[in-house]
Amino acid sequence: MKKYDFKSIEEKWQKKWDEAGSYNVTERADKPKFYCLEMLPYPSGHLHMGHTRNYSIGDAICRFKRMHGYNVLHPIGFDSFGLPAENAALENNSNPKEWTFKNIDTMRGQFRRLGVSYDWNREVITCKPEYYKWNQWFFLKMLEKGIAYRKKGSLNWCDKCNTVLANEQVENGFCWRHNDTPVIQKELVQWYFRYSDFAEELLQGIDTLEEWPERVVTMQRNWIGKSTGSTVKFKIKGSDKNLAIFTTRIDTIFGVTFMTLAPDHPMIDELVTDNTKLAEIKKFANKVREQNAKKAYDEELEKEGMPTGITAINPFDGTEIPVWVGNFVLMDYGTGAVMAVPGHDQRDYEFAVKYGLDIKTVIVPAKGGTQSEEGKAYTEKGVLVNSGQFDGLSSYDAIDAMNKFAEQKGFGGASVDYKLKDWCLSRQRFWGTPIPVIYCDDCGTVPVPEKDLPVLLPDVNISRQEGNPLASIKEFVETACPKCGKKAKRETDTMDTFIDSSWYQLRYCDAKISEAMINRDAVNYWSPVDLYVGGIEHAVGHLMYFRWFYRRLRDLGLLDGDEPVKRLMTQGMVIKDGAKMSKSKGNVVDPNDMINKYGADTTRLFSLFASPPEKDLEWNEAGVEGLYRFAHRVWNTISAHLDIIKDAQMPDAKTELTEAEQQIRRKTHQTIKKVTSDVEERMHFNTAIAAIMELLNEVSGFDSGKNPNAGPVLREALLNMVMMLAIFAPHISEELFSMITGEEFVIDRKWPEWDDKIAAENKLTIVIQINGKLRSQIEINVGEDKDTVLKMARNDEKASSYFEGFEIVKEIYVPNKLVNFVIKQK
Repeated sequence: MKKYDFKSIEEKWQKKWDEAGSYNVTERADKPKFYCLEMLPYPSGHLHMGHTRNYSIGDAICRFKRMHGYNVLHPIGFDSFGLPAENAALENNSNPKEWTFKNIDTMRGQFRRLGVSYDWNREVITCKPEYYKWNQWFFLKMLEKGIAYRKKGSLNWCDKCNTVLANEQVENGFCWRHNDTPVIQKELVQWYFRYSDFAEELLQGIDTLEEWPERVVTMQRNWIGKSTGSTVKFKIKGSDKNLAIFTTRIDTIFGVTFMTLAPDHPMIDELVTDNTKLAEIKKFANKVREQNAKKAYDEELEKEGMPTGITAINPFDGTEIPVWVGNFVLMDYGTGAVMAVPGHDQRDYEFAVKYGLDIKTVIVPAKGGTQSEEGKAYTEKGVLVNSGQFDGLSSYDAIDAMNKFAEQKGFGGASVDYKLKDWCLSRQRFWGTPIPVIYCDDCGTVPVPEKDLPVLLPDVNISRQEGNPLASIKEFVETACPKCGKKAKRETDTMDTFIDSSWYQLRYCDAKISEAMINRDAVNYWSPVDLYVGGIEHAVGHLMYFRWFYRRLRDLGLLDGDEPVKRLMTQGMVIKDGAKMSKSKGNVVDPNDMINKYGADTTRLFSLFASPPEKDLEWNEAGVEGLYRFAHRVWNTISAHLDIIKDAQMPDAKTELTEAEQQIRRKTHQTIKKVTSDVEERMHFNTAIAAIMELLNEVSGFDSGKNPNAGPVLREALLNMVMMLAIFAPHISEELFSMITGEEFVIDRKWPEWDDKIAAENKLTIVIQINGKLRSQIEINVGEDKDTVLKMARNDEKASSYFEGFEIVKEIYVPNKLVNFVIKQK
């Protein structure tokens, strides 16, 4: 019997797939399309087991769909700009391009060793000029439309990365790349996209994401953070400035006794004229930043504040109100200012008590309502009191009336607020897309003409220094103004790498196109992505940008449709020793080691079998060894029966079968049905693989020497087993398919079909209870009549032993489930 040599088998079939172009596709009108996409990797050096799981999931679905007659697009590329490459280059005084492409070569080889069915003709590498040219083109289009703009702002800053971070890149006050560096706030002039202008559009679009996980949908809704309320402008005493606030409880506005600003609110510098007081506030602001950087995500800080000396005027009644700063007000939420109503907000109440500020009651419970506890604010809606002309109105009526009043008087009205903030694009790094802007002393900010794109990164070595490495490269910075021709300087910030990953799936549709960002016809054929596989950690970062970018390209007329992804699957993490695999924890398992020891098929099988895809997978090498033994059993079982199945014909309705042969056929058709359902409906590969294992066990217990039609039924069982296994373990399946049929490429065969009549059980197990307690069980024929079943149950040896000295007073039969005998002593 031929030995299972996974190394030679895997090399053989990978070569055959490449030579035949097995996974290369084009647009076809004669087949339904299926676009499967896994989130493209960063070329960090090597794939890890999390990658292996992610790409094995996508590959299994691709192979399944292909065998169901779909025209399947399954591309891959590399998200190759970013800090790790730049930091490696800075450490070695080298070019980040060298590190990046070396790692891409390594990871490309690993993908091939895993046997993932990628169309390599469509590979996209985001750090190549032919790709990032179109990032720049898109930026210019957004600039034309007023969606891209530049402003000074307070931004998240990581000292270790030496760059700005988006809000999505701050995790519990620390940089997402390393949890030992608190994020601080820094004032910088940066480029932005008006992301928040499209908050409502993004929110409405969520309702169409019917095949996205509810958890992701909820996270996006919360991140957008829509609130319906009121905007009110409070005039600043002794100034022509107004302080705008957003509130959802304008009905409590007569109860405002102080206002609170975020410590870094820009109006503080404008309005605080006492330098000593301003210095104290700055010191307080720094303290708050440090507290926020160190605190856990859901940690409640003790409420602290200080007066600013600023006085605001309530526009409803002219009351003068002191303005404070507080550590509980955030500049990036609402307007960075809140009206404080301690009588009706618990946070404000605690602050007022601490600092001895006034507390007013302006809402009382409606008739039959309950007053608040002693020492607590009354926070429910009710009836207005001490509120001038609005006394006696319910909160609901007052909100409407007050909004109309504010609108009539010109100081406010009903409004909607969103937590979503604009997208800061600028990064003070070298290894990214240059922002295509030139600064001229005479002409100001000048966009680079489209004909001059791409603005190329210098192909140079870089070394550690203060500031942005790009700013120190004279040949890059110094240029001529496109308008007047005089000396000018280029923008030296590069783009956030989220730009690169926001449209890459569209470039896969035609990766070679040079005259446009995307091929519109190809994109409209393949889009939207039918299945997108990636981690839940991308819910409010990449996946939000992904959706926004797609819609902006739609607005530019480059594609049709509103949403880029039809179905999203978020896979769990790979866990070892109770923690997510990471180099810092020393618990990383290298897929290369697993492939060398057990083979690619076993490595893939384990990543799919050990857990449902949406759950975390606990690494267990004993489990890998178990799947390795399973692969050997499949090989050995088919090899042992090869002589009788190679030339056998499949059984048909005329074939007379023994009971054992019928059972093999039944199990085969049951397995096809279950595997199909588990993969197609739930993507539960673990239970699908388990079903194939059960079929193998059934075949292993079958005595071919005692059954005249063993050849036909075993051919049906084993050939279908191989065809089902092909989506999980493609190499061994190709070899076994070739051994059985003498043909190549199981991937091109039609997925097995089952017959419900054959799959139906002809035997059922019936439970026997006596006085409601389980005592035995019997096997009956499907459709057996009640009298026969009861007779079989009474005669069951184990059950009848309970009848001695007793008489049966009642017999209960639940068809196809159980028999219950009620007995009593004679």
